[in-house]
Amino acid sequence: MQQLKEILEEMLGEQLYQIVMSNSRNREQITKVKVRPVMVKDKLVFQETAYIRTQVFHKNCGKEEMICRIMEYMEKDFRQCEIETTKGRATALVSKKGRVSVKRKEFGEKTVEKQMVNRAEAVNLSHNRMKRYLLEEGRPVPFLIDLGVQTKDGKIVKARYDKFKQINRFLEFIEDILPTLPKEDEIHIIDFGCGKSYLTFAIYYYMKELQGLKVKITGLDLKADVIDKCNGLAEKYGYENLRFRQGDIGTYAGEEDGENRVDMVVTLHACDTATDYALAKAVNWGAKVILSVPCCQHEVNSQIKAEELKPLLKYGLLKERAAALVTDAIRANLLEESGYDVQILEFIDMEHTPKNILIRAVRRENGEAKETSVKEMTELLHVDTTLQKLMKK
Repeated sequence: MQQLKEILEEMLGEQLYQIVMSNSRNREQITKVKVRPVMVKDKLVFQETAYIRTQVFHKNCGKEEMICRIMEYMEKDFRQCEIETTKGRATALVSKKGRVSVKRKEFGEKTVEKQMVNRAEAVNLSHNRMKRYLLEEGRPVPFLIDLGVQTKDGKIVKARYDKFKQINRFLEFIEDILPTLPKEDEIHIIDFGCGKSYLTFAIYYYMKELQGLKVKITGLDLKADVIDKCNGLAEKYGYENLRFRQGDIGTYAGEEDGENRVDMVVTLHACDTATDYALAKAVNWGAKVILSVPCCQHEVNSQIKAEELKPLLKYGLLKERAAALVTDAIRANLLEESGYDVQILEFIDMEHTPKNILIRAVRRENGEAKETSVKEMTELLHVDTTLQKLMKK
């Protein structure tokens, strides 16, 4: 840890862009911590943003106190720390045995100059500055311009600000899981039920253009006209490794795209049991990450019955909502039984509907299964879902 402490002492200053601690050892308690410099009453301090369960906490500290806090976080809570400044970046990784490895990369003169210009545009040390988004205001992004979210000079259209925030919120979910994906090899991603593909384009742009990762993304949807339009846009933007195909989730095998390895499966608003087919394929492929926002959960609603729950189930609206929650609880538990650490998060979708559930599953390093009592629950409620059948649970 001494090398990490020395790097922190060197890099914590006005030149700091941000520090992100991730790959939590206890996802139920704390998932991520970010640190950035801010100016409070003409004094440089460092603001810590900690994401604990569904809450976010902020704390301002001086340099020495912040170094101590970061060191404590890395000793107890996280396995990865990424430090980015205008002059370079450093990454510290902590193994299961507590060994620390640190890699540094210094930027060349031209990169330093570019980073300083970008930082001047994106980062204002004022404590009351605007929120920093992963897709920054003022930086034109082709698909956001075509979407009508940005003007050609990168300004956010006021009437489309909610969509801008929603896209960035989804990318924060992606940012959290980056440490679990390959660093050197090409990352293979499949987006089942991609639709108009706003978020598919966002994933590609963020991972390829901003993070510099090798990435190949395939979007799948039933509508031929939507697929043609998305392929046209991908070609227009020069996104060579982003392609869209017409097809059904249940029958898609991936051979035409050479999908001998899939690292991440995304399924947003795949209707009813289509989500189950997507999850089953992700598990069979051994995908490292699964991001799913289910919708239209009708299957359990037609099956669920339990005398003990009769006071709840006799009301149609309450039964519908309870069935949807039961459906996603079954999915989450089956993923845990299949070797994944699972979080249930809130996500506001693209169509301004009420808050939705996002299932984020990250495969355990050894793929070790975890016992749950989902079988007992489904027997009590007299339900047998498609995902249970597909996974033979």
